[in-house]
Amino acid sequence: MAELKYRLTNDTLFKLLFVKYRDTLLKRLVAALLGIRVEEIGPDFDVTNSAMPPDAMGEKFCHLDINMTVNGQRVDLEVQVEDEGDYPERSLYYWSREYSSALPVGSNDYSMLPRTIVVSILAFSLFRCAEYHSEFALLEVRRHERLTDRLAMHYFELPKLPVIADAGDELKLWLAFFNAKTEEDLKNLMAIGGDIMVQAVEAYRSVSASDELRELERLRDRARRNEASALAKARREVLALIEQGYSPDEVKAKLGIS
Repeated sequence: MAELKYRLTNDTLFKLLFVKYRDTLLKRLVAALLGIRVEEIGPDFDVTNSAMPPDAMGEKFCHLDINMTVNGQRVDLEVQVEDEGDYPERSLYYWSREYSSALPVGSNDYSMLPRTIVVSILAFSLFRCAEYHSEFALLEVRRHERLTDRLAMHYFELPKLPVIADAGDELKLWLAFFNAKTEEDLKNLMAIGGDIMVQAVEAYRSVSASDELRELERLRDRARRNEASALAKARREVLALIEQGYSPDEVKAKLGIS
């Protein structure tokens, strides 16, 4: 079976594809992830960070998510390939950034802050449970009383996804699309998923073969190499100072680490 050169969990491909097909594929995906009908999504549906400027793609720590307005709510859609040990904290940071930035400068009317939702599609298992979908909210620990509805965190763990047998569950079909590793997987999705999966796979094939994706990935790869080189250099400097007998505080001072 031919392995896919780019899987949909590649964040460059993910963003390029769904921003390009915002009103067709992205809207259907978001409806499935939020558990609503696509017809329930109002006319305010919009992507608020659609740009992917080449100069930003070459920066270290470039973050490729999709920020949206959906029925007056802020929705941040993320894909994450590797478990770096801090994803719950990282996703909470993403939520806080989106939530706090919604308050206009100079305003203190906190009641106007919108419901903010972070949706994470993960290529690894995060929680010790069998369910592939976990949803978190702010609840009192004994009464389970909700503090506010302004926070919602959804995590979809692809390794826990069951085998898809038919087109009856569009959410599972979309997650299987993200989980596809081979051409055979894509063909199976097209066979069982109906028109929407045919559209999605055809769009994937078009975008994954484009010169635009190749150039953006070249810039991303350069940024990753630069980041890895900088981190390796920093580790060598720290180890050298430790070997010379400097204390942790002295190491921080010499390297300008706060």
